Amino acid sequence: MNQILMIIMSAGVILGGIDCLLGNKFGYGNRFEEGFRLLGPTALSMVGMICLAPVLANVLGRIIVPLYQAIGVDPAMFGSILAIDMGGYQLAKALAVDSKIGDYAGIVVSAVFGCTLVFTIPVGMGIIPQEDRKFFARGIILGLAAMPVGLLTGGLLSGLSLSECVHQNLPVFVAALLLLTGLWKKPDQMVKGFCVLAAGIRVLITIGLILAAVRSLCGWQILPGMTPIEDAMKIVSSIGVVLLGSLPAAEFLRRLLNKPFTRLGAKLSISPQSLTGMLLGLVSAVPVFSLYQDMDARGKTAAGAFLVSGTSLLAAHLGFTISTEPGLLPALICGKFCGALCAVILALYLPEKTSPS
Repeated sequence: MNQILMIIMSAGVILGGIDCLLGNKFGYGNRFEEGFRLLGPTALSMVGMICLAPVLANVLGRIIVPLYQAIGVDPAMFGSILAIDMGGYQLAKALAVDSKIGDYAGIVVSAVFGCTLVFTIPVGMGIIPQEDRKFFARGIILGLAAMPVGLLTGGLLSGLSLSECVHQNLPVFVAALLLLTGLWKKPDQMVKGFCVLAAGIRVLITIGLILAAVRSLCGWQILPGMTPIEDAMKIVSSIGVVLLGSLPAAEFLRRLLNKPFTRLGAKLSISPQSLTGMLLGLVSAVPVFSLYQDMDARGKTAAGAFLVSGTSLLAAHLGFTISTEPGLLPALICGKFCGALCAVILALYLPEKTSPS
């Protein structure tokens, strides 16, 4: 599977690169260049946390390790409260007692639960128009309800047993249940809380970036134990290379499926724009948020549900996994896809009367 994916990414690089040389005649060249243009924002959102992860693990480990070990859960699972590309992987690996569980928590769980917690919800609620947020909130609730399917699938493909998957995910499932309840009963207050959390994480990331850059430039180790900024930039660069191919490939797939999406949308009673939004969600959640105004109500809910597990599968999360744990690509892809598929099925066929007020 790894080799097949690399061939697809390489084909995307060739397609986008040639079109770039032709002056973006077919529209793939812009997507090719966008891969590199995303390096800056990607680095700003990742590098500081990657550098700080060992220090955070040392501090949090004194509290988290005994607490998690008391219930028989590997402390690595605590790292999954952050997105995979916002320090979740590094924190999970640094806290892990069992390296296999550390890999699973940092790749699969962080790419689903952590990403939803610190990125999809606060960013989505900030971009989506007020009148559409109720559909997005319902979608997130249904996506979280379907999340165990993806996490268990990814866990089994990571080499864990079913009982291990269930037991290790207990804190995540409890947190998700609380999140479901909060979004259901107090959606506005929960969104404000997530925005505060996201802002706090952004401050922490920036501080980490400052300290790591000063150390690189002057050799002043203000906070001992931090990962060198050069090591963090290697991970970001690897993601950028994957984006060079994945973005043109996703654009090709979007055009190829335009007519089938129109027919499929008619059968599912949702607009083709909603299906296009889900496809774009495999690259990034942000374009999906901007499309919400063009979707029908049913599609808005389905798109929100899809993003819980499906977001960034073919872009940042894929690139990050390739650069850190390529052996877990099947677990990441199958776990996120199964979770996203189940979420969409729930969104399309669960009675609307269950929507939040």
